[in-house]
Amino acid sequence: MGLMSLDFSMSCPLPIHRYPHVLLAHGGGGSLMQSLISELFLKAFNNPVLAQGHDAARLSIPSGKIAFTTDSYVIRPLFFPGGDIGSLAVHGTVNDLAMSGARPLYISAGFIIEEGLEMETLWQIALSMRKAADASGVLIATGDTKVVDKGKGDGVFINTAGIGVLEHDRLISPSQIKPGDKVIVSGDVGRHGIAIMAVRSGLEFETKIESDSAPVASVALSLLSSGVDAKCMRDITRGGLASVLNELAVSAGVSIEVNECDIPVREDVAAACELLGFDPLYVACEGRFAAFVSPASVDEALRILGPEARCIGEVREKDSVPVSLRSRIGTRRVLALLSGEQLPRIC
Repeated sequence: MGLMSLDFSMSCPLPIHRYPHVLLAHGGGGSLMQSLISELFLKAFNNPVLAQGHDAARLSIPSGKIAFTTDSYVIRPLFFPGGDIGSLAVHGTVNDLAMSGARPLYISAGFIIEEGLEMETLWQIALSMRKAADASGVLIATGDTKVVDKGKGDGVFINTAGIGVLEHDRLISPSQIKPGDKVIVSGDVGRHGIAIMAVRSGLEFETKIESDSAPVASVALSLLSSGVDAKCMRDITRGGLASVLNELAVSAGVSIEVNECDIPVREDVAAACELLGFDPLYVACEGRFAAFVSPASVDEALRILGPEARCIGEVREKDSVPVSLRSRIGTRRVLALLSGEQLPRIC
């Protein structure tokens, strides 16, 4: 069934007049659980691999190396401007695979569902996952459901795993980052975290701030296929851009300096951060990544990534400060790794 044949507005196919909410029995292994799987998840995720109906999916993997990743999603609220927990789970998984240079092929989906969740809500999340999977070029190949007591699950948590194939011999890794390499971000930063915070706090701004949640595999793989000398890529999620740069600087044994005036932050996001007391460089994205490329590849990388991408700094020899920021007025500021999170439960 192709993406265009799905009706994402249709109602849940389960007999919700009998079971409008998830019951503990839906996770008990009996007829209600089988009904939940066959009438909701199988219909939402319909594909030949999932239809095998066995304890483990049999997959066709091209010869060569594969990449394997796993993640869990506990975001609150479940639905937010620009996405929901379902699409976020798919995007986050395929993006992790893409950052290693792999083409995503398959993902799994494990659902920890709270007793009492509206069946229609679960159906909309499943449809959103299917739509995101189709757009990302992956199949939801296997899954699992568990139901926990009311008050123990915050609606639904989703655990995923992803498999992708490495169609090249290049090593995309922090170990490849060297002094002189340039740092590129694929677009504006901080939007996802602020979109979530605005919903939680009931804040309204002049413009609606939507999450940037999106798959980045296509454009990331285009960098590699075009011959761009990409050393490392990392998606910008929890902890934001500053945390990602710190992690990579420590892993690579280098220092990184970025220029504040070159880092793209939307005006509405910057204003919201100022109002709420957040630093946008530490606020999560879900559809952006940082790429480290050789100086000769900068122009081609920016062309491929598009008009929102920016070259924001460069790699230096290791010194006492892993990551520093050259401010708009020319001063140098340390971008330290935070001890905690500014915004918990954003993915």
